[in-house]
Amino acid sequence: MSVLHLRVVTPASATDDVLTVLRADAGVTNLVLHRSVVVGARDGVPPADLVGADVAREAVDSVVDGLQALGLERSGSIVLEAVDTALGDDVVRAEAAAPGEGDDALIWEQVERAADGGATASATFYAFLVLATLIAAVGLLTDSQVLIVGAMVLGPEFGPLAALAVAVVRRRHDLVPGPLRALGLGFPLAMAVTATGVALLDAVGLVPQEFLDGRRPLTSFVASPDQFSVVVAVLAGIAGTLSLTSAKSGPLVGVFISVTTVPAAADFAAGVVTAQYGTALGALGQLVLNLGCILLAAVVTLRLQHALWRRARRGVRR
Repeated sequence: MSVLHLRVVTPASATDDVLTVLRADAGVTNLVLHRSVVVGARDGVPPADLVGADVAREAVDSVVDGLQALGLERSGSIVLEAVDTALGDDVVRAEAAAPGEGDDALIWEQVERAADGGATASATFYAFLVLATLIAAVGLLTDSQVLIVGAMVLGPEFGPLAALAVAVVRRRHDLVPGPLRALGLGFPLAMAVTATGVALLDAVGLVPQEFLDGRRPLTSFVASPDQFSVVVAVLAGIAGTLSLTSAKSGPLVGVFISVTTVPAAADFAAGVVTAQYGTALGALGQLVLNLGCILLAAVVTLRLQHALWRRARRGVRR
């Protein structure tokens, strides 16, 4: 069952319009109205009404569009909450009446919030990126695929890439600076810290000779971009975008494991420090290639999803 709970805070003057929007959509059920129960967080704010409903995921985007047209983002609020379990004939009927399948539904507001949250250039984001790159560096020095995979899982770079894709497709210029700052500052910071760490290890003779000689058969792929790197990055971008729009986090972990952005950043830093400039150049190429292909695939996937979902909604209206 794919249902979201909708909670709308509305001034009393707009309540009837809110009810009209919700009642007009067959994907809405369990409509609840509480008059004058929202007292506001500040003195002097008049009480507002609270409207609740369960909405089939396929109908959420059109419902939110209708509520936004009433200006509720300024005069009230619109909250969407995930529902783990929803039982009842009314819920089943609402889902059946909504267009398409729940997993295919594109809820733009939810996608924008998720992407924007993942693109925040916070200290936590930088910390995760630095830690992931350091772990990848240890994996490269010891030729350990396990550590490389661990670094891929820990890397947070898909969030900013997804936010950039949403900004391009939605033509939201205000969403661009955040992810660009996160990527533009995060990767250089992570590579600088990693380079410092590798330099310290090299100074005390702890960098394995096998790494210095370029003998690392299990991890040499990190600095060797080829046509398969393009294929994997494109597929990862598609899968990551689908997991974002369908609100499924499981497949997203697989996306992290499949791309070598963080390991490539670590390989570049380690290669520069140990004077393996060919390796460093290959790793840099791998990093740029992966980032570019993931972003391109995400943009194309979002555009295609948007076109298909608009067609599905138009078909239902007819």
